[in-house]
Amino acid sequence: MRKLLSVFFLILIVGLTSCQKKEKRENEIEVTFWGSIEEIKIMQKLASEWNSQHKDIKIVLQHIPTGNYVQKILTRIAGGDPPDIIFSEVNDFVMFNSKNIFLDLSQFIKKDKEFSLDKFFPQIIKRFKKGESIYLIPRDIAPFACVYYNKDLFRKKGVPFPTDDWKWKDLLEKAKKLTETKDGKTVCYGFYTIFWENFVYSSGGGIVDNPDNPKKCILNSKKSLRGLQFYYDLIHKYHVMPSPEVMVGMQMGALQMFMSGKLAMYGSGIWEVPLFRKIKTFSWDIVMFPKGPEGIRAFGSGGSGYGILKTCKNPSYAWEVLKFLTGEKAQKLLAESGLAQPSNIEIARNFFAKSPLPPENKKMLNEAVKYVVFEPDNPKWREAKDKYLNQTLELIFNGQLPLKRGINEAVKKINSFLFSLEPGS
Repeated sequence: MRKLLSVFFLILIVGLTSCQKKEKRENEIEVTFWGSIEEIKIMQKLASEWNSQHKDIKIVLQHIPTGNYVQKILTRIAGGDPPDIIFSEVNDFVMFNSKNIFLDLSQFIKKDKEFSLDKFFPQIIKRFKKGESIYLIPRDIAPFACVYYNKDLFRKKGVPFPTDDWKWKDLLEKAKKLTETKDGKTVCYGFYTIFWENFVYSSGGGIVDNPDNPKKCILNSKKSLRGLQFYYDLIHKYHVMPSPEVMVGMQMGALQMFMSGKLAMYGSGIWEVPLFRKIKTFSWDIVMFPKGPEGIRAFGSGGSGYGILKTCKNPSYAWEVLKFLTGEKAQKLLAESGLAQPSNIEIARNFFAKSPLPPENKKMLNEAVKYVVFEPDNPKWREAKDKYLNQTLELIFNGQLPLKRGINEAVKKINSFLFSLEPGS
């Protein structure tokens, strides 16, 4: 996904099914998913194992690139050629579920004595539930809580390693010491992240009043603006973080910057691990994203799961497949690869957290789950974000638009678009 060449390899590896409508056999359960080459290999391994042990039910995989995944699924459903099980990220789920496409899985759970939702982190179970109905079983959860740090750069500069109880001021202090300039040009930045929302949340603010039942965008509230201002100041006041414009000019993404020693700390999620495990030139680890000035801890989150479509002709077969894809073997394979934090609590606390493979401090993610905030549960949120927020934030963070004015204008448009609220409401 990070390189154009990977698209070519994805097609070679998966052997995707044809775009033309294809008659399914009675015992076939088609599973659609998106993901990296590593994920494709894991899915193929799982499908191969299942198919060798189950002659009565066969898993058929179809990989769809991330960029057009949602639209491709909806197009197939509308065209009368739906898959049986679909993989969905937590925020895509909001859009999918607004189309009323998922089968309520509680009917299977009640009858299945071997299955319990109590095995999973409640935060992501809550995301996939509506009332007493549950539509997806989670595969993983993914807090935006990782700050990757270059231990060698810290040692070189004599800067103590960060700890999980640090705050914004500690992040700033370390980032200042780790930022290096030569001939007036920054050659190593102290910190970078795209997840500005982490600063909003840990400031005590929010994107909306209630992510589970949003009624109003509150990005222009005092606490939300404080978080955005700190993010802005890291770029323009303290000069420890590159602006979006600088990133483009460098022709180097944050991943490459970190891996080449030009970025000391990088805020992201656990999914970066497979790539960072290839680093041979320095040692690294992760620490939890810092608390805000008042000690508030909160950050955005991803995560994913599998759901059965209402159009599935063999839902009882699909349920068995779904349990396998979210079960112990599947979650351990993903955890071992470094790609994902298991949604199964026991696997996350033992197999995942105690693995000898880097990062050493990955156990902190099991604590981080308590503080996750998902995007607003509104099917039009992604559209509102693309239309009214992303470009505004880019202009603000590039220093081309005053922060408060830009956010106030964006909030008015978002509230009108999502909630039909008049300006000032």
